[in-house]
Amino acid sequence: MRLFAALLMAVSVFTASPARAEPVDFSLRDLDGEARTLSEFRGKWVVINYWATWCPPCLEEIPDLVEFHERHHDSDAVVIGINYEDIPEPQLRAFTEEHSINYPILQAEDMRPAHERLGVGGLPTTYIISPEGEPVARQIGGITDEVLEDYIKQKQAERASARLQTQ
Repeated sequence: MRLFAALLMAVSVFTASPARAEPVDFSLRDLDGEARTLSEFRGKWVVINYWATWCPPCLEEIPDLVEFHERHHDSDAVVIGINYEDIPEPQLRAFTEEHSINYPILQAEDMRPAHERLGVGGLPTTYIISPEGEPVARQIGGITDEVLEDYIKQKQAERASARLQTQ
């Protein structure tokens, strides 16, 4: 069943953003109460995943996001989870520990000022942000490690090709 879902997603994954989008930034608190900004990850691909503890497709994709983050966070990409529900911090922390979530989890708080350009059409919603901070793709619904990997490799190859053509 999971393989079938991955095949379906590979066909319809990610809605492309405009060719040249303006960089986006926001500041939200992590589970330690520290303000984290999107701009602190410039230079890397950023996978922003809006999710909730009560959302079955969100729970299903967590292991894939953990694997992707584990492979990439020291080099070229990171995952940021934005919890999109009103849940006490201790309960959210216990949930992240229980599910071995290894990527930063931010609390949604007031979404209007922080996310005017990153709409959430349902949960889960995943955005890909370029190393320059520009939103380049969005997926409403579950995502897999394989789809993330393929998409970013494709974009990296396109960028390398474009650089070669301009030299």
